Amino acid sequence: MTDTSPAAPARAPVSASPWAPLSLPVFRMLWVVWMTANACMWMNDVAAAWMMTTLTPSPTMVALVQTASTLPVFLLGMPSGALADILDRRRYFVATQFWVAAVAVVLCIASLLDALTPSLLLALTFANGIGLAMRWPVFAAIVPGIVPRTQLPAALALNGLAMNASRIVGPIVAGTLIAAAGSEWVFALNAALSVGAGFVILRWRSEQKISALPAERFVGAIRVGLQYVRQSPRMHVVMLRIALFFLHSTALIALLPLVAKRLHGGGAGTFTLLLSAMGAGAIVAVLSMRRLRDWMDNDAMVRNGTLLHALATVAAAYAPNVAVALPAMLLAGMAWISVANTITTAAQLTLPDWVRARGMSIYQAALMGGGALGAALWGQVAGLSDVRTSLLLASASGLAAWLATRRRRLEGAEPDDLSPALIWKDPVTAFPVAPERGPVLVTIAYKIDPARADEFVALMHESRAGRLRYGVIGWELFRDTSQPGRYIEYIVEESWVEHLRRFERMTAAEVALRDRKLALHIGAEPPVVTRYVAEPVDRH
Repeated sequence: MTDTSPAAPARAPVSASPWAPLSLPVFRMLWVVWMTANACMWMNDVAAAWMMTTLTPSPTMVALVQTASTLPVFLLGMPSGALADILDRRRYFVATQFWVAAVAVVLCIASLLDALTPSLLLALTFANGIGLAMRWPVFAAIVPGIVPRTQLPAALALNGLAMNASRIVGPIVAGTLIAAAGSEWVFALNAALSVGAGFVILRWRSEQKISALPAERFVGAIRVGLQYVRQSPRMHVVMLRIALFFLHSTALIALLPLVAKRLHGGGAGTFTLLLSAMGAGAIVAVLSMRRLRDWMDNDAMVRNGTLLHALATVAAAYAPNVAVALPAMLLAGMAWISVANTITTAAQLTLPDWVRARGMSIYQAALMGGGALGAALWGQVAGLSDVRTSLLLASASGLAAWLATRRRRLEGAEPDDLSPALIWKDPVTAFPVAPERGPVLVTIAYKIDPARADEFVALMHESRAGRLRYGVIGWELFRDTSQPGRYIEYIVEESWVEHLRRFERMTAAEVALRDRKLALHIGAEPPVVTRYVAEPVDRH
């Protein structure tokens, strides 16, 4: 059997080719699974959206199919990310595939029995979205661990290529099956492919990272993940950018079935054709991504992509026929993948591996939350006015939102080096300390030249954010009133095991920050570190 362990990428030569990640056996296998899974997603969305148009003429209900599909990602993103960080990612990935298959079977049976109603269809679409919510963070966390860092943008672009190739294949297969046999057979094929993808994942012999520490607890993992993102200014910008873009760009996808019906001779085939054109545009952009990145930085890519998508949406809204709508959808696909890939890459490079699934699940929640809200909003606007007015307002407000936030830039200082440091050793204690004992107090005493006090305090402000990102529950800096230049850094952690876990998570960036602090410390001896564990006291 071919060796598909995650160690393989480390031995692979680094290539600038956009296809280089496909030379890695693990990535190639999972890339095929990802494309299959996304084809199933598009097949389900096309069948569900088109079926809703046969159950009700309401634009709001048609748009709510998109909301039902994406809302679970917003609601369940953080729990799914926490599970992906603390469980075996391979088994977790498989479970998500089998969940999607089970929902597809229920959809198929309900359709065959003619038992689907608009409400039931939305409920089952929501259930399918739960599988998507659980699947996306684990895949996002797996990819950076199986490709070299220099190939990560190419790998993410290939993931976008897979997603958009599936956007062509999925709708074409779904449209053909709908026209020839009915939507129920789309759901049946979806179930079969999802099960097959699950068994392929089972062949992946992943290597779990060995830790002597107990696994994180679910609630604690969620708290630390939220705290990391809250203390990361880079993630704030990333989430703002993706939420605003999807809030407005989703109008075109959500209302596309109604755009297709409005065109001359419009039907399921027209809807499929328009979706395929959007996917084709995305593929063209992915293949040109390296050249585009030579011309534009991240912020220019987001700006130009937002503008192009708005123009394409206006063109689709006014298109009198398919011949005009197809080029508009092609441009929309190019703009969509350019913006989405740029922001996703920025998110991946902002997160260390230990919190990657949680961080990407929060990013995903911002993305899908924006998409779900946008689909409901623009569907309601279309219901109160018409489809064209809704699309025009979405385009205009999308550009206005970008203008209002243009100073929040993705580009800034060089990204931190998040590679593991692996230089710390567990502290030596005078007596055994149980892992669950806590809270833990750590003090670090510094001696600083008073002339450089302002420089030290500014550096400690940066240190505070770093400590909090790693999960500490309290931090303060104290100045000794009796000894000029003497400072105490005060850190409180939830338990002894969380204190030890912080050593495992240290990155090269944390080492560099430590060295900058040490450079300001004066005296022959290094800063004195003292650790205390809370002692139970009988209060009766």
